Amino acid sequence: MQPFTPVPPLQLALQDGEWPYSYTDHDRQIVRAIVYDDGGFFYFVRAVRDDEFGAATLIETSSGGMEPGEEPEAALRRELREELGAEVELLCELGVVSDYYNLIHRHNINRYYLCRVLSFGEKHLMPDELERFHLSTLRLRFGEAKAEYRERSCTALGRLIAARELPVLHRAGALLGLCEGETP
Repeated sequence: MQPFTPVPPLQLALQDGEWPYSYTDHDRQIVRAIVYDDGGFFYFVRAVRDDEFGAATLIETSSGGMEPGEEPEAALRRELREELGAEVELLCELGVVSDYYNLIHRHNINRYYLCRVLSFGEKHLMPDELERFHLSTLRLRFGEAKAEYRERSCTALGRLIAARELPVLHRAGALLGLCEGETP
């Protein structure tokens, strides 16, 4: 583990400026992780989708919804095993980002964690993740990840995801000493 000085968790409240607001009918509790290894690589998921949000190829942190009664850390470990096949060390909470997807009337409460990979094994993707979203793993250096988020911001959904995730990625990079004086 690289030493770093923990800082207060990030707290962001974002609005959806891509689609008009009509109403919100549910909140979704989500756990997400900035995952890195000792070789300096970061791990994300790529989704290729064509649905109500439009056709898009996206980069996102590995994540998932929390089951009723499930603790955040347990949910995160489950999701990382499913999507990345990764066993991790949870280093710290990075923060909470509240955002909205007006198109589907949803409010997301995203809890982000910084995790270091201990090992990789078999992934356990759900049929929807394989068939509808075509999830795959991206292994990128820090700067490549930032560039990929910016490149994928050419769609409305890509802009919403980048607005949510770039500040958290930047926080993780700052904790790991990768982005002194940079802005997200």
